[in-house]
Amino acid sequence: MKSGEPDPELTALMAQIARDRGFGCGAYKESCMRRRLAVRMRARGVHTYDEYRRLLTGDPTEYDRLLDALTINVTKFYRNAETWAALAERFLPALWAARGGAVRAWSAGCASGEEPYTIAMLLLEQGGAASEVSRAAIDATDIDRASLARAQEGRYREAAFDEMPAALVHRWTAGAGERTVKPEVRALVRFAPRDLLREPPPHPSYDLIVCRNVVIYFDRPTQERLFQSFVDALQPGGILVLGKVETLMGDARKRLDLVDTRERIYRVRA
Repeated sequence: MKSGEPDPELTALMAQIARDRGFGCGAYKESCMRRRLAVRMRARGVHTYDEYRRLLTGDPTEYDRLLDALTINVTKFYRNAETWAALAERFLPALWAARGGAVRAWSAGCASGEEPYTIAMLLLEQGGAASEVSRAAIDATDIDRASLARAQEGRYREAAFDEMPAALVHRWTAGAGERTVKPEVRALVRFAPRDLLREPPPHPSYDLIVCRNVVIYFDRPTQERLFQSFVDALQPGGILVLGKVETLMGDARKRLDLVDTRERIYRVRA
């Protein structure tokens, strides 16, 4: 096979995964797909894509492990603390005031729930009457159902909080060794399975969308489509937060102002 030509074995494997599990492999960067597949192939002792394709046919439980590898997310509460501090100090107060507490947010690619629970804690920190707080709502979506199940339990090891200010940890979680997110935090978050590549935003329009270190794994056309989807789902003046290594591209740039260059925070033009 010449350099640059499609690998027929890889193409056949990706087609089988899409057919059997509805997972859109084609939108992923090929280098990312190869790395993630290699993890599972080494674990199962196979050396070619054809061998792995036959293994999936004979052992469908391997699909669950593969999808875990393809959708793996590294996340913590308050991860990249500077980003959350900027959001809490410079942007959430204005959103809270404008909406009377009824801020609507979406954590797209929420993994095991640390990100949407962080958003919920920061909204609760805005204070106000209990009736105002109860009007806030956060949609938290991910393609990985196992991660969503863990998120709904709301229990995390202490290490998950090591970037979060201690005052927030103790105010909004309980326990030691393993901490549980308090009911008032959990009440703001709605978890649901959703495939960003195949399904629209769950309940637009939003005041805040956080999608960090997710779109970087997709090819450029898919990234542009997702960015446009986010902008369309935001209210005028709404905030979009991306990962620090992610670059906004496509027509979505025309409708967004970069309001914090370092933290990759954008605002939809009114």
